[in-house]
Amino acid sequence: MSSNDFADRLSIAVARHIGSPGTVHDLQRLTGGANKTTWSFDAIVDGARQPFILQLASTRVIDESNPVAAASPHLTAEEDARLMIAAVKANVPAPRVRAILEPADGLGAGYVTERVAGETLATRILREERYASARASMATQCGTILAAIHRIPLSEVPFLKLLEPAEHVAVQRMIADYHGFRLPALELGLRWATEHAPKKVRRTVVHGDFRAGNFIVGEDGIRCVLDWEIGQSGDPMQDLGWVCVKTWRFGGKKPVGGFGTREDLFAAYEKAGGYSVDPGHVRFWEAHGSVKWAIGCLSLGTRGVEENGIERCAIGRRIEEPLWDFLNLIEGRD
Repeated sequence: MSSNDFADRLSIAVARHIGSPGTVHDLQRLTGGANKTTWSFDAIVDGARQPFILQLASTRVIDESNPVAAASPHLTAEEDARLMIAAVKANVPAPRVRAILEPADGLGAGYVTERVAGETLATRILREERYASARASMATQCGTILAAIHRIPLSEVPFLKLLEPAEHVAVQRMIADYHGFRLPALELGLRWATEHAPKKVRRTVVHGDFRAGNFIVGEDGIRCVLDWEIGQSGDPMQDLGWVCVKTWRFGGKKPVGGFGTREDLFAAYEKAGGYSVDPGHVRFWEAHGSVKWAIGCLSLGTRGVEENGIERCAIGRRIEEPLWDFLNLIEGRD
């Protein structure tokens, strides 16, 4: 499809779902990955120029020999949109969905959301002076936002895959076995997680990738939480642990995303109506998160070799960093 045909179809879709005339301006492709492609554009709706984001699901080749494909949570474009709609309804700063595309639109599976201004690059947020006041409040904001996410009624998002803690560990074990990869520190991490996985947990909506890099941030702090496509149901403490994983501190010194303290995160979460926080319970998810990211490095590095992709190969070479973080964490060094 030519760029003009694409823009014309998008304009018609905007007019059909959001408002006429739907004329599209400044259409720019922002990202294109294995899971989705993102476009930024403005459109004339009801006499006003409005900013939007278009996200289209990428065509994925399903490898039926890979048992992990069915085990790992991944939402369809429509499910992704409906989870964000439920999140906004629960007062979560998620993207506001304006349209879920239909086959008649001729664009493929996807959705249109309002565009939020701000910065997503974690290294800039952590280092630039203009975000200093934002950094001071972001751990508290994270706690408040997570409490709201975990209050989303599961009945509104019945399509979410339920994963118990032991099942999370089993999926990571499956991925390592699928790749036939053996590393002593990784084997230790998986065994440790198997032995320490929480047995009795609550079940709530879980964002699944709540971390620095998936926030739109302004000088006032977090304006929007992105990347809901691995939303699931399960232990809410998973989200609190993941935002603390050292990889997602991007060189920052503080444990919550490089910008805040666990104490501020936990206190804000409880104050906003979240569940009582057991730091040891969260620490399991933080430690397992490092093991999980090590396996993520393995998977991405393998894809990089298959695709001759330098960026993914470079990520694959970093597998030992999160394993080192894991070992330090379980030995009481942060």
